[in-house]
Amino acid sequence: MSQLAERFRVSRPTVYAVLKRARLKEFVPRDSTNQRFKTIQYGLKRLAKVEQSIQERLKREAKRYNKSYPGELVHFDTKRLPLLKGQSPTQPREYLFVAIDDFSRELYAAILPDKTRNSAAWFLTETVIAQCPYQIDYAYSDNGKEYKGTDSHAFVKICKAHGIGQKFTQVNRPQTNGKAERVIRTLMQMWHDKTNFKDSIDRQIQLGRFINFYNTVKPHKSLNNSTPYEILQHYFNQPLCKQP
Repeated sequence: MSQLAERFRVSRPTVYAVLKRARLKEFVPRDSTNQRFKTIQYGLKRLAKVEQSIQERLKREAKRYNKSYPGELVHFDTKRLPLLKGQSPTQPREYLFVAIDDFSRELYAAILPDKTRNSAAWFLTETVIAQCPYQIDYAYSDNGKEYKGTDSHAFVKICKAHGIGQKFTQVNRPQTNGKAERVIRTLMQMWHDKTNFKDSIDRQIQLGRFINFYNTVKPHKSLNNSTPYEILQHYFNQPLCKQP
């Protein structure tokens, strides 16, 4: 037995088991793959199929939940920007504020010196409301202190003054503000990471140029390769009512 085990590089119990099956005239080839491994492998394949079906369902729901008119829901988010080349690590970091219309994907953005409620209120007033050609029904954001608070909160006060309601993501689930997070990734990849800024002022100038490109030139897959400007133009060129 020991010689057989050594020759075939298996354990002695394995040799005994093979001989036992031979005595029973069981000569069917056997897969040496561990049964536990095969079970895990099968489970992983099943899990992959389940994950795929969940992703497909989420994509269908995302399409279903697109809003039906401009301003119905505008997503807000904030990101701390990296230091520019030559800036000292001790220098204050600047913050990127974004707002994106759920219906048209029209983008508004600004770079501000901090992430306070006052900066958020300034962004809403001077960048979004001052330029937006349509009424905003709801502002959708995470639960950050720059967006959420009591009636005396600067951002909340501006919302109420302009008839804008507020909706928030689930607590500790900022990823549910997907459209705002995606547009920030797009900004960082297509604007920030591909541009050599001379200084902070140049970064703001280049941001303005990119926003114009994003809204009027860049095709959007989610808009059937139209631009936000084309979607808004088509919407506002529709007749208010059908002629008899």
